[in-house]
Amino acid sequence: MKFFIDTANIGEIREAAKLGILDGVTTNPSLVAKEGKKFEAVIAEICTIVDGPISAEVTALDYEGMLTQARPLAKIHENVTIKVPLTRDGLRACRALRGEGTAVNVTLCFSPSQALLAAKCGATFISPFVGRLDDVSHDGMDLIRQIRAIYDNYGFTTQILAASIRHPLHVVECALAGADVGTMPFKVMTQLYEHPLTEAGLKKFLEDWEKLKT
Repeated sequence: MKFFIDTANIGEIREAAKLGILDGVTTNPSLVAKEGKKFEAVIAEICTIVDGPISAEVTALDYEGMLTQARPLAKIHENVTIKVPLTRDGLRACRALRGEGTAVNVTLCFSPSQALLAAKCGATFISPFVGRLDDVSHDGMDLIRQIRAIYDNYGFTTQILAASIRHPLHVVECALAGADVGTMPFKVMTQLYEHPLTEAGLKKFLEDWEKLKT
């Protein structure tokens, strides 16, 4: 499974890249707004750090507006992936942008039927929000499994990008369910390698080593 970091914080992205496991970045207007910089500048800087898909989201809700915003963003770097919402106009924009050779991440997916439509429109990525489904007593992982089955049934190449990942167990469950990508906050990414037994074992090894030296 590919690992994307869900942030627009340059410091977090640099630290995640140092781990050697980072495959891409997802952003949204809310994340970029926290950084206090111009949207285009943030996306351009991220592209200099990570050699992989960088999702840049449009804010327009209408078809023409989405295309107007998307085209300049796509020109920032070849790795820019335009993120559009899973609406009627978003699906139309997805089809148009894919026809122009631009990668598209269709976001805010909450049902298998939505995911099927995105794949038929040629989406590069589909982003089901597992955590938000869990928040309203739905099984987010069940959605991942359903999308995986549908895509495999028909040979769709759209990649399942599991989003709204809240904790390490979500990452494991997404991998087991067949997600192609998991995008997560920096905190969750670092929690993946933390384990109390690892820390305890390391402490014991070092204590034993010190005894040998005395």
